[in-house]
Amino acid sequence: MKYAALLFASALSLGLLVRAPETAPTPAPTPASLLRPGEEKHLANLKQLTSGGQNAEAYWSADGKRLIFQSDEGNLPCDQIFTMNADGTDRRRVSNGEGKTTCSYFFPSGDRILYASTFRASAACPPPPDRSHGYVWALDDYDIYTAKPDGSDIRPLFASPAYDAEATISPDGKTIVFTSARDGDLEIYTMNADGSNVQRLTHTPGYDGGPFFSDDGKKIVYRADHPTNPEDLARYRENLARHAYAPRSLEIRVMNADGSNDHAVTSNGAANFAPYFLPGAKEIIFSSNMDDPKRRDFELYTIREDGTHLTRITFSPDFDGFPMLTRDGRKLVFASNRNGRQPHETNIFVADWLGD
Repeated sequence: MKYAALLFASALSLGLLVRAPETAPTPAPTPASLLRPGEEKHLANLKQLTSGGQNAEAYWSADGKRLIFQSDEGNLPCDQIFTMNADGTDRRRVSNGEGKTTCSYFFPSGDRILYASTFRASAACPPPPDRSHGYVWALDDYDIYTAKPDGSDIRPLFASPAYDAEATISPDGKTIVFTSARDGDLEIYTMNADGSNVQRLTHTPGYDGGPFFSDDGKKIVYRADHPTNPEDLARYRENLARHAYAPRSLEIRVMNADGSNDHAVTSNGAANFAPYFLPGAKEIIFSSNMDDPKRRDFELYTIREDGTHLTRITFSPDFDGFPMLTRDGRKLVFASNRNGRQPHETNIFVADWLGD
């Protein structure tokens, strides 16, 4: 989804892609200073894979050899899906260039990819949201598709006359988890890899999204905004009826793969998002603006499922988000505003993961 200034900093539609704060860019550092000396001690050998435009939500293939991500390629009218090698070479567009795309992922087998797109509704970009009632994200009519890794053989997997996106896949390739507004709220669902057997997992009014499986497939981590104040809940429902969502605080939550034992991990009132289980499912890496009083600077953190052992990983003065480790836990990919040569530029970076 297209980048826009967020309430708590700046984040992309419900895929939560983020851009830099509305300030003048700092001079681009040299590659040798991509990591902040003495602070980002959990990372090594940081490399920048893209340069220019908006590039984010990069996720590994199961073998750690390829990345799939969304980008506006500098001047595309809508985000499209791209793949590239782990070193940034062999970059190619794999979505069909129509509509607006988001939330891409590799099937574990490597023979298919998954993403959401609005092209069924229209080949043109969706119109911008109506912000006459305040700042909102548009809940565009995304549907979920699969395709071959080169983008051919596009097949609709799940479609409804509502928002269906944020899909990822279990490590065994049998189950897809995603967010949908099909029942009149933004809830998390699972379905078989062929789109059958759709099951609703969450039921609390409010936004539930960004779900990922643990590496054993037994748990799901996600972000949630559950208004408890009657006025906030009424406002949420009014916006939802307009196919929009007004961003508020987001907390990290974990549940079993069947939806049971749903519980909070964070409760700090900040914008916590993009959670991903580290290998072994004992810790979660995520992005948050919790340490910035102005809520404009997002950094990466790790935390245990019980909310203890919070550790800050990045210290860039702008945005770091969308972290994902390879299955062997050796490489971390994330999106960052560091080293940008234009205002609001977001690029993909890969680093060796030294642990926390």
